[in-house]
Amino acid sequence: MGLSFRGRFSQKVDGKGRMSIPADLRRVLEDGDPQHPENPLPRMVVLYGPHLKGCLHAYTISAMAEIEADIMALPRGSKKRKLASLLILSHSWETEVDRDGRIVLPKERREQIGLVEEAMMIAMGDHFEIWSAESFAAQSGAEIGKFLADQPDDFDPLSMLYGD
Repeated sequence: MGLSFRGRFSQKVDGKGRMSIPADLRRVLEDGDPQHPENPLPRMVVLYGPHLKGCLHAYTISAMAEIEADIMALPRGSKKRKLASLLILSHSWETEVDRDGRIVLPKERREQIGLVEEAMMIAMGDHFEIWSAESFAAQSGAEIGKFLADQPDDFDPLSMLYGD
């Protein structure tokens, strides 16, 4: 297993949709790109669509290849394979991090997630999410707050992995 995405990053987005990818995330993208270091500009795959509920998902080339292999392993002609292809393969694009460490988010993708000036990149291990800062604060704050309200005062997040 290669490197994993970790951390939370805030980045400005300019009027042309250019956004810096933090160095920590670029290292994971490089590690997950079979053409790196021969091609020094790491590539990534970005998923979009209404099913992502207000954010974009960014994967390494290798991680997306695994997802594609899983889709192709589904029976040909099956409804599950068709839906997975429509929701994942047809709602993705490959992009490259430029020499300045930036990607360009197309206008349609920025509009989809309400991204104007500030993006949040939230590491999720095998991928990272791209949110507008406002949407992320509202969504994650509410979701985490509701979850924690149902937990005991001595709740430890590691208990979700290892039990009580």
